[in-house]
Amino acid sequence: MEASSITRRVRARVDVRKWAWWRLPLLLRCYVGAAPLAMVLLIGYAIPRTTWDAADLWKFLLLLGCALVSVAATPRNAYLKSGMVRDFITAWVLPVAILLPPVYAMLMPIPLYLLTQWLSPHGVVYRRVFSAAAISLAYGAAAVLFRAFPASFAGPSIGTGVHALTWTLAVAVCEIVGGRGHHFLIVGAIKLSDPGVSVRALELNREALQGDFAEFDLGILITVVTAVNVVLAVFAVPTVLLARRFMMHAQLVVQSRIDSKTGLLNAATWDSEATIEVARAVRTGAPLSIALVDIDHFKVVNDSYGHLVGDKALRAVTDALSSHLRVYDLAGRFGGEEFALLLPHTREIDAINVAERLRAHIASMAIPVDDYDESAGCIRLTISVGVASLDAPGRELADILAAADAALYHAKETGRNKTHVIPATAQAS
Repeated sequence: MEASSITRRVRARVDVRKWAWWRLPLLLRCYVGAAPLAMVLLIGYAIPRTTWDAADLWKFLLLLGCALVSVAATPRNAYLKSGMVRDFITAWVLPVAILLPPVYAMLMPIPLYLLTQWLSPHGVVYRRVFSAAAISLAYGAAAVLFRAFPASFAGPSIGTGVHALTWTLAVAVCEIVGGRGHHFLIVGAIKLSDPGVSVRALELNREALQGDFAEFDLGILITVVTAVNVVLAVFAVPTVLLARRFMMHAQLVVQSRIDSKTGLLNAATWDSEATIEVARAVRTGAPLSIALVDIDHFKVVNDSYGHLVGDKALRAVTDALSSHLRVYDLAGRFGGEEFALLLPHTREIDAINVAERLRAHIASMAIPVDDYDESAGCIRLTISVGVASLDAPGRELADILAAADAALYHAKETGRNKTHVIPATAQAS
């Protein structure tokens, strides 16, 4: 009896030979694999050399509980985009590194990233494992460094007066080591995966610097507060949640404009921005075209493979659309499998050429049904495209859309997998 698709995916995830990690370039694979291996070896070395105390365990569990609440409150869509997610995990690892033996700081990221993976199971597992290992190694080093300071400067507990200041300064130094250390490891992996990426643009933009400062500040404040009384960590949770909400404000604004499944503009945003572009083109006499794209027989994909595979195929098509457009073109999702492309400064013949390149590229794609099971096969899709241009003064967005929609209908009715054009003036008449 043939196994279900769910059973095949579970088996594939368990089968080490089919892990996505094996498909990485050799150098990147070694780099990504070395960090978890080092983490496991160092934890194994530290465990028998640690004096385990009930009071330490209580502190650890309380701080871990606060951190788990913080992670669980992170919106799931925060993990949908690539890059560094500001979940402020390290703000909870730092007090563990300072107040408890180093092994606790090395263990702390493991349950936090297990929860992250459970909340967002579509994330790439090896990336989560590497991120946990990077934090574990960096803050383990920070914990060792803190214990290297003289007791008169730092020590196991915060003092008063000058000692409180020097103790906090030692914590700040350790946060720099831990925070910059794990960022350095992660940026190294990003650079190996894409040598063309700009580290300066990744690390020194305004949003990244604000996030780094917020993590630095929160980590030190939580550490100082919990050093006074560990129960006060409970009151730090709302502060972390508010800080993260502030950091995510720009992202949330963007998400209000974006279709969550495809990453394209949603229909309302596309319509608003396209109206402005058409008005500008009419005013300046610049050419402009619109293409409506429909995935042929997409319902068959959902019916045959399920909606999860359908969503994957949908994203593959929209990624192909985005990769063929210029930065100032507008791509929006209008329906289940229908998309609208606005092409400023594009004449009709050029828009047809763009549409044909898109159509040919998508027809050539092979989309795997299951990333972990090659025997599941691939999906092949085609698109139909209707093109219309701003070909007369006084035309509005609705006129061009109506012409493009008529052209799309004609393409679908006459065999699909083709591009058709109808002038807006012809449609109006």
